[in-house]
Amino acid sequence: MARLAGATPVILPTSISDNFLLKPESLASVITEKSRLLILCSPSNPTGSVYPKELLEEIAAIVKKYPRLLVLSDEIYEHIIYHPAKHTSFAALPGMYDRTLTVNGFSKAFAMTGWRLGYLAAPKHFVSACGKIQSQYTSGASSISQKAGLAALNLGYAGGEAVSTMVKAFQERRDYLVRSFRELPGVKISEPQGAFYLFLDFSSYYGSEVEGFGTIKDSETLCMFLLEKAQVALVPGDAFGDDKGVRISYAAALSTLQSAMEKIKDAMSLLKAPAAVQ
Repeated sequence: MARLAGATPVILPTSISDNFLLKPESLASVITEKSRLLILCSPSNPTGSVYPKELLEEIAAIVKKYPRLLVLSDEIYEHIIYHPAKHTSFAALPGMYDRTLTVNGFSKAFAMTGWRLGYLAAPKHFVSACGKIQSQYTSGASSISQKAGLAALNLGYAGGEAVSTMVKAFQERRDYLVRSFRELPGVKISEPQGAFYLFLDFSSYYGSEVEGFGTIKDSETLCMFLLEKAQVALVPGDAFGDDKGVRISYAAALSTLQSAMEKIKDAMSLLKAPAAVQ
């Protein structure tokens, strides 16, 4: 999308040891006067990471130094968050209201994926410019979807009891998967604080040979192996720019995840993590 708009995307790598959170010094090292947009996602897909307020304030301090830099803050998972983590909207930080374009929607917290209803909150001149493209691009959200969105908002703050119950179920599933994957040798885990994904580092298994399948070379071949041997679908990390990992969604019943976990363990028992080289 950035390239289609004539921009040059600059990808900032993050590390599982830092819970996939952007380091302010990394941002400061690549940002220039030509930089126009910083894209943040918290809570994050695919990692489930949540940016604490203090870290966002450090990022905001860097943004302030570049008057032409805007921030696109993807906050669609804001209500799917696990105690003690707290969501901070970037536009709420001092001096960031006029510099931030907040993207949100109904697909995640309200489980309304098929309704295709999202929104942008930003200064009026930016919204007006976006509207000119949007009106020719998709025409607009249907009246039926808008009525459904209104019903969701009327559930109360943060979706009220309905969303709170759903988040408790997500946390139970997260806790089960974190415990289970910690039992697998060689798998590195960053415990998600929000959203409904685990991004797991399976790279210690790369290079393993599997009889009847071949070599586990990367995240794509690992996911293909698990699909064939365990009938479990995961997303390769290279789709997100990190080939060490794979993403698992726990937006499924706990019983389904328990069955999937047993199948994954059985399949992984066919592999042996290569010995670490000192």
